[in-house]
Amino acid sequence: MDQLIPIASKLQDVLGALGGNTTLDLPQIVVVGGQSSGKSSVLEGIVGRSFLPRGSGIVTRRPLILQLYNTATPPPCDESGEFQDSSFETEEKKDPYEFRELTDGETRSLDEIEEWGEFMHIQGRKFFSFKEIREEIERDTERVVGNNKGIHRTPIYLKIFSPLVLPLTLVDLPGFAKVAVGDQPEDIEEQIRDMCLEYISNPNAIILAVTGANTDLANSDALQIARQVDPDGERTVGVLTKLDLMDPGTDASEMLQNNLIPLRRGYVGVVNRGQKDVASDLSIRDGLRREDSFFKTHPVYGRDRTLTSKCGTQNLARNLNTILMHHIRECLPELKNRITNLTADVQNELTALGTPTEGTSRAALGGSLLALLSKFTAGFASLIDGRGNPNGGVPMNGGAGAPHNMMSDMNELYGGARISYIFNDIFSSSLMSVGPFDGLSDDEIRTTICNANGTRPALFVPEISFDILVRRQISRLEQPGIQCVDLVYQELQRIASQCEPGEFMRFPAMRERLVDVVNDLLKRCVGPTQMMVSNLVKIELAYINTSHPDFIGGSRAVARLLESQRKEETQKKQKMENASRTGSGDTIIGTTVGATPLSSSSLNKYAATDDIAVAATPIRKEKENIDAFHDAQSGPGGVGGHNNGGIMNFMFGGQQPHKNKGLTSTPSRFQTPNRTRGGPPSIVQLPQVPVSMRQTDVPPTDRERVETEIIKSLIESYFNVVRKNFIDMVPKTIMYFLVNHVKDALQNELVSELYRDSELPNLMGEAEDIAQRRRTCVEMKDLLEKALEIVNEVRDFNTFN
Repeated sequence: MDQLIPIASKLQDVLGALGGNTTLDLPQIVVVGGQSSGKSSVLEGIVGRSFLPRGSGIVTRRPLILQLYNTATPPPCDESGEFQDSSFETEEKKDPYEFRELTDGETRSLDEIEEWGEFMHIQGRKFFSFKEIREEIERDTERVVGNNKGIHRTPIYLKIFSPLVLPLTLVDLPGFAKVAVGDQPEDIEEQIRDMCLEYISNPNAIILAVTGANTDLANSDALQIARQVDPDGERTVGVLTKLDLMDPGTDASEMLQNNLIPLRRGYVGVVNRGQKDVASDLSIRDGLRREDSFFKTHPVYGRDRTLTSKCGTQNLARNLNTILMHHIRECLPELKNRITNLTADVQNELTALGTPTEGTSRAALGGSLLALLSKFTAGFASLIDGRGNPNGGVPMNGGAGAPHNMMSDMNELYGGARISYIFNDIFSSSLMSVGPFDGLSDDEIRTTICNANGTRPALFVPEISFDILVRRQISRLEQPGIQCVDLVYQELQRIASQCEPGEFMRFPAMRERLVDVVNDLLKRCVGPTQMMVSNLVKIELAYINTSHPDFIGGSRAVARLLESQRKEETQKKQKMENASRTGSGDTIIGTTVGATPLSSSSLNKYAATDDIAVAATPIRKEKENIDAFHDAQSGPGGVGGHNNGGIMNFMFGGQQPHKNKGLTSTPSRFQTPNRTRGGPPSIVQLPQVPVSMRQTDVPPTDRERVETEIIKSLIESYFNVVRKNFIDMVPKTIMYFLVNHVKDALQNELVSELYRDSELPNLMGEAEDIAQRRRTCVEMKDLLEKALEIVNEVRDFNTFN
């Protein structure tokens, strides 16, 4: 995988520039197989280092998660672009400062190419000797599991840092066992299988199914468990070990040609170092040379080129190289989009940062200031008018601004559209939901009419009662209008925060002053606007125009009431007729016992204007009083009987429909007790006048109900007229006194307050971090431009070279 290392290292540099949210996410390589099948040797061959415990029986007793990190620039390449060192790393010697042999005969010490390992359970310690790494793996395994062949699912995390490794994650798992030994549990086989399934179930894992070539492939535990999670063999690579230990006259050609148990990625045969080689400290380099010699001189593998390409650890690495490169290529489209977007963002930031202002003349500073102010006011006007924000939008004053490019955000309203939403969907809708009688009951209307009559009942509905009531309802419109001004004021502040050019980040003093000037201008305009909205209500209250063409008027109100009453009487007659036909004539449907119906005759009497109808009213009332008096005398108990009858009860305590419950008879020491039956009272004593008199204590008469309905019709009609005018005039007032005034006066206000020759150096002084940010952006831009070249290099990379 030497050819992949430089490209992957460059991609890691790109990902570092992109930030932590983007990772290359190379697949895990999970090695599974039976005990002593050569799993650890295969893993060491891929890494190029000997660092795993070796021995007979179950040696790997805990999962080992090995993370490789590339730490430096790879070795130099030749003119063809390939690594000069095409072999794997040399085996680590006892001397930590050994020299490594390169193909060009040059040598360099380990302090030039530094490699070390780190364990998660030993924070802060670096192991520069791979022998010490092996010993620490054995020591930590025994600490958790013991020294009697037990296993444990808690993994060991090991990180190896080297400039000559590919950033990968490798996982070494315990080998499959059938029979428990030592202190292993009886279900050791099931536990190991569950542990392996936990790792190979990851869809981003490459499964290396290791099987000894000197065993029957159909009995391979590794292939069996791999098929459970990868039935199609999409991410399984079969690895055949111990080809040098097969019986004489036999070979693994059928298995290598993928004929027995087909896998999409096929099989690779390898020859690992044996236990004797490990004991004799045979290096991986020498082991790879022996492996290469074995396959070249073999009578079957050396003669068939098809088999030759499927034998050897280098071919296994090439196979993994191909898988990894395909994975990287799948990430290229998204990676390239991120690089392109970041490049555009960096360029925009560079443009916003501009050129340094140190040493610039006052005239040039003044020109830059005027240009920035014009750009800000143009963006402010454009947002209000709906032409978008040409400045991009950077929130001022730490406020919540819109997205950086608001024209690309089609999910919400911004700018002038939000003000229109306030006018039409908030203010107008809220006022239309306000009823003309909200907070006004029929009893209050009746009491107001009674108070307007003064000392004697009026012949007609007193106009002053309508005037009092309608003014009260109209005055309720003022507060929503003031609130609408406040909402628009807040939106203008929001718009000002959204239209600030990106260049303002360079000049914090000017930005702070500009915020103050804009806020002062808005506050100065809010006061007159609110005053004008209040005046709109006061104008309506100053003159109640009963001649308005949309106002219903008194005659039409009475006519409408008569018409509705006729319809009600017609419906009642029809119900009575229907009830009589069905034999229930004694019951009048829809009539409430004790209530006095509002009849058309009473309305006709009230609407009549001749003297006879007017004069008949007191005569009729007098007759009703006389009849009531006789009824009281002839009622149960007779005169002077119980409280239900008698003249005293008629005057003070009788149950009469027009009795004022607020006027109660109070016992007095001057009151003489009633005489015996038949005798009149000696003295008539009036009750005391109550402190609070309420008209609601007496049931309304026909006249009072008619007057109430007429007043309600008049109030509803006139309130609707005023509300319609108010809904129309408030947005116009706000637009003239606030929005348009601020938009037109903003640039002159900014220039008059900020463009002063003595303040130019202070206002146009850059922030302390601007120079550093400018240098960072330039470096980032160069890095991103190189990143695009690297992406194209990965796209054109031939994995079979």
